[in-house]
Amino acid sequence: MAILTIAIDEDLLRRARIRALEQGTSVNALLRDYLESFTGASNARRRAVDRLLVLSEASKSGRGDQRWTRDELHER
Repeated sequence: MAILTIAIDEDLLRRARIRALEQGTSVNALLRDYLESFTGASNARRRAVDRLLVLSEASKSGRGDQRWTRDELHER
């Protein structure tokens, strides 16, 4: 496990410690949970985009380089 040192305002740390105690946890645990959530969300977003691109490629209409006409897009 790595150790991380950060520089923050003393008052901010004091308030964070109080809130953490109120929630029955520690500032360290809060930061660890936040970083796990932050990186997990990023990974999930990347996986979703990758999946969307795969689905997009799989759903090609077979039209090749042909473009849609205005009438085809706006069937009335």
